[in-house]
Amino acid sequence: MANTYSRIYYHAIFSVKNKDYGIHSTWKDELYKYITGIIKSNNQKVMIINGMPDHVHLLIGAVPDFNLSVLVKEVKCNSSKWINKNNFTKAKFRWQTGFSAFSLGYSQLPMVTEYIKNQEIHHKKRTFREEYLKFLDLNEIQYDIRYVF
Repeated sequence: MANTYSRIYYHAIFSVKNKDYGIHSTWKDELYKYITGIIKSNNQKVMIINGMPDHVHLLIGAVPDFNLSVLVKEVKCNSSKWINKNNFTKAKFRWQTGFSAFSLGYSQLPMVTEYIKNQEIHHKKRTFREEYLKFLDLNEIQYDIRYVF
């Protein structure tokens, strides 16, 4: 083959460190645009971004030489600086250490896109904690509950 053809999809989730100073509805759209800009500047594609006051979901289309850990670190670092610079919270805003990511096949994109799009509806039935633990269990990720949150 003369060229490389691929698209790799990731569903990434990360949460706010101090739940008292989470993402507010008055500036969440600006935050999502800012995060989208960071991801685009790294030559990756944001399929959808959404979340709740205490966490964010990203669906990213990536190229093969992509490093997800480096990108998420950059997103969290730069977006928290941006939030603090704009004084969106009373106390210093920080993201929780770490994140989760799950690889997806192309056929899963519509289902995951709808899931991310409908976070507000979904979280009327299930807390973020319940949701997160379910993701870890469904993906057979071993964890120690003492260190998850």
